[in-house]
Amino acid sequence: MTSAKTTKIIYWTATGLIFLFEGVMPALTSHTDLAVEGIRHLGYPDYFRVMLTVFKVAGALALVLPFVKGRVKEWAYAGFGITMIAAFVSHWAVDGLNGQTIFPLFIFAVLAVSYIYYHRLVKLRRRTQPDLKQHDFAVSGL
Repeated sequence: MTSAKTTKIIYWTATGLIFLFEGVMPALTSHTDLAVEGIRHLGYPDYFRVMLTVFKVAGALALVLPFVKGRVKEWAYAGFGITMIAAFVSHWAVDGLNGQTIFPLFIFAVLAVSYIYYHRLVKLRRRTQPDLKQHDFAVSGL
């Protein structure tokens, strides 16, 4: 069994990668010609790119901000999971199986690690403070 410190390091490393890949990068690059053409290439309208960027940034913030509570985090994890599976399917349907197709599955695996370790931290916290409920947990309190 891993220590609380190791659990926190694994959680924050995985969550930090999700924040960078799904929050920071879309916020900084979604308006570029490459991103616009990438969405168009997959057959999606341009408004989908804008909507996806807004939801990705909001979800990434939900995962890292300390005042966001557990249920909102659960929805952020679910949204990212659906997004990664949809990205895999979209790339596979349009381009076949290649590196660009597999990359969303890599991000999905990192997301799964973040999710698993989030719940491990919640359990650790519940053991040390048994009077707290699931919805009382914020990231900073982990």
